[in-house]
Amino acid sequence: MAVVYTLLVLFLAVFVAAFILLVMGAMNFDFSNSEIPPGVNGPVKLRIIHIILISRAVVGKILENIGICSQVSFVRYVQGRKTLGVDPKLFIKDLWFEKVPVRIYQPKVPSASQRRGVMFFHGGGWVFGSLETHEKLCRNIARESESVVVSVGYRLAPEHKYPAAYEDCLNATVHFMKNIEHYGVDPASVIVCGDSAGGNLAAAVSQTLAGRSELPRLRAQILIYPGLQALDFNLPSYQQNRGVPLLFRERAAFYVLQYLNGDASNLEEVLEGSHIPIDIKLNYRKWVSPDNIPEKFKVRGYKPHVLLDCTTEVFETVKRFCEPNLCPLLAEDALIQQLPESFILTCEYDVLRDDGLLYKKRLEDNGVRVTWYHLEDGFHGIINLFNSDWLSFSSGK
Repeated sequence: MAVVYTLLVLFLAVFVAAFILLVMGAMNFDFSNSEIPPGVNGPVKLRIIHIILISRAVVGKILENIGICSQVSFVRYVQGRKTLGVDPKLFIKDLWFEKVPVRIYQPKVPSASQRRGVMFFHGGGWVFGSLETHEKLCRNIARESESVVVSVGYRLAPEHKYPAAYEDCLNATVHFMKNIEHYGVDPASVIVCGDSAGGNLAAAVSQTLAGRSELPRLRAQILIYPGLQALDFNLPSYQQNRGVPLLFRERAAFYVLQYLNGDASNLEEVLEGSHIPIDIKLNYRKWVSPDNIPEKFKVRGYKPHVLLDCTTEVFETVKRFCEPNLCPLLAEDALIQQLPESFILTCEYDVLRDDGLLYKKRLEDNGVRVTWYHLEDGFHGIINLFNSDWLSFSSGK
C-alpha cells in the first residue's frame, strides 16, 4: 500500500510540474500544433480533454526518462484505473475464450427469445485500450439493445505485433460462435463491432468469417470510425484534420507502424507516401483514391498529393500493409461481396473519415447493404465520451 501511495504522490507532483511546463510552452509536444475546428460543438471541452491526454503523456515520458516505467505502461495504468462496480441490469463476468481474456455482459431481464450477440473490439490504436476503457460503452450497448456483449481484451502492440490482435479477435469470435448455446444467443444474430483500431479488427474478422462455411453467417458488422488502410495518409481527411484532437495524422501513422513492426522507424516515409511502390499504389487506386471521395468532403483545404516511389528496403519493412487482415479496404471484390449488412459511422473532423467513406463505397459497389451515419460536428474518439459527465458531447450520445 505504501508503494501505491508513493507512486500516487509522485504522479501528482510530476503532473503539476508537467502541466505548468505545458502552459508556459516550455515543452514542445504536439499540443502546440493542435487545431479545434469551429464546427465542433463544445470546443472548450475538447481542448480540456486534449490537455489532459497530453499532460498524461508528458508525465509518462518524464517517468520513462527517470527510469520508473515506460510511457506506454504509465498511460495504460492510468486508463485502467476506472472501476464501475455492480450493474443492477447486467450480469458481468470475466472469462477466457481460448487464451483471450473477455468480459461478457448479459441482461438480467428475462427474454422470450434468443438474444443478439455482439463481439466488441475496443479502440486505442492497437497500443492502448482495454476491457476497462470501454466498460461504460459495452454496458450501455448491452442494456439499451438487450444484447449479450462480449468485449475482447486482445494483445497490444508494440509487445505483440500484427497479426496478434487480429488473431485474438478472430479466435474469440469463433469460440463464441461455437459455444453460443451457453449464452442464450441466436446463432443467426451475431454482430462484430469496434471503434477505431477495433473497427479495423471487426472488418478484418468479418472478412475472414465470410468464407467460413462451417460457422453461422455474421448478422452484421458495425464499424465506428475505423482505420482501414495504410497506403495513403494524404487523403482529404488526413490533410484537413491533421491536427484535430483526439487523433493527429502523425499519430495515426505511428500507431499502425507500432502494430505492424513494433516501432515507427519509417514514419516519415509513410506520412509522405514513399513507403509503397508506385505500381502497387496504382493497382489499388481503384479502391484507395481521393477520386472516390465525394466532392463535398474536399472543399475544406485539400490539395492533391503527388505520387512518390519508394526504395526496396523501405517497402520490405511495410509490405504487409497490403494484406487485407491488416488493411481490410484492400480485400478483393469476391470477398467484399460476401460481407454482411454493415453500419459505418464517420466523423467530419477525423483523419480516419475517408477510410470509412472509401469502404462504404466499396461495400455498396459490391451489393452489400450499408447504413452510414456521419457526425457533422464529430471528432475521433467521441463515442467513448458519450457518458463522461460534464465532458460529454451530445453527438457522442
